[in-house]
Amino acid sequence: MPSALSRSASPELRASIYQFTVYIPGGVASVFLGIWLSEHGLPADQIGIINALPTLCLLMLNIVVGRIADKADDWRTALIVISLLSALAPLPLYFVSEFWGILLVWALCATSNGLIAPVIDAATMRMTRRNGTDFGAVRAWATVGYVFAAGGLGLFLNVLGSGAFITLYVATVVARAGLAYLLPRFRSPALKATLANVPGAETKPSRLRDSLQLWFVLPLVAFALVNSSNAVLGGFAALLWHENGIPNYFLGPLLGIAAVGEAILMFAWRRFGGRVTARNMILVAAVAGLVRFTIMAFNPPVGVLFLTQLLHAFSFGMGYFGVVHFIANWTNEENAAEAQGFFNMLNMGAAMLALIVFGVLVEHFGSQAFFYSTLTALIAIGCVLVSLYLKPPKDAR
Repeated sequence: MPSALSRSASPELRASIYQFTVYIPGGVASVFLGIWLSEHGLPADQIGIINALPTLCLLMLNIVVGRIADKADDWRTALIVISLLSALAPLPLYFVSEFWGILLVWALCATSNGLIAPVIDAATMRMTRRNGTDFGAVRAWATVGYVFAAGGLGLFLNVLGSGAFITLYVATVVARAGLAYLLPRFRSPALKATLANVPGAETKPSRLRDSLQLWFVLPLVAFALVNSSNAVLGGFAALLWHENGIPNYFLGPLLGIAAVGEAILMFAWRRFGGRVTARNMILVAAVAGLVRFTIMAFNPPVGVLFLTQLLHAFSFGMGYFGVVHFIANWTNEENAAEAQGFFNMLNMGAAMLALIVFGVLVEHFGSQAFFYSTLTALIAIGCVLVSLYLKPPKDAR
């Protein structure tokens, strides 16, 4: 069946099938991991460290892996290898139960899992631009997969308890590794030497470091700051809501509805997205994050939480689209995954800091720890405005 599908399905369909699996393991972890760790007797500050260590690993590895992926014959090869590694990584979770063992094994799990997204997104963006198809419609399936995991598989938390976490996680990463073999080739065919493509014709920097000017870096920093609060939600939201008395059957839907809003925005993006510049998308994300996380700091009732979770469509979905388009506008195929990896390095750095600080703040202030996210959103707004001042939209995309 895989070979028949590989022959008959479009590259976009095959990429969409794989995208559906990209965030399923993370969705399972967002619902189960915090409670599973708590039931193993780990306090909030240690849970913060367990969530933060993988971001440190990704901080060091993302650019290197992106550079290797760019030099491979096709990004497909790198994705298959990483998917296989991520399928093997969680098996030792069955045999650990104390802090240091869980810390080391989960670092390997989350690191191998986190290396996939920047490579598949860079590859998909290049493929859809070349084919004239819709990146949003392909990328949205990753969000649909997260909804399936958080809102669907998350229901098992109420039925089976957090003890189902390891088996569910292993099953999802193994399934993703198998589906990686369906991926299409992403790169365009090698160009033949002609007068139209002689050296000097390329207008975009061929090396990442040539793009790293302040006006280019600041919007990436801005979204990394906003998105660090999404990492905090993945690590602590279910645990905080659980401790604040919200019934377990609401936890999965609360996480899932955020991704539903994001998926709707992505599927509809082609109809209106061209009217918004990349940095304005990131600015909207920062403002939405400011509103969303400030409200959450006041520990609102579950009905209000559902509304604030819908703002995820903007605080993450629109912002991420802004970053991906911004990077694609100012890099080329020679350094696409490396540039996406650079952003992911910033993203992981901000997330690591947020998870460590938030773990400490939760111990003392509970839900009011979300005021940390209010502060980072304000800084993000400032970063985008400075970038727009240094290089106005009429001069840059």
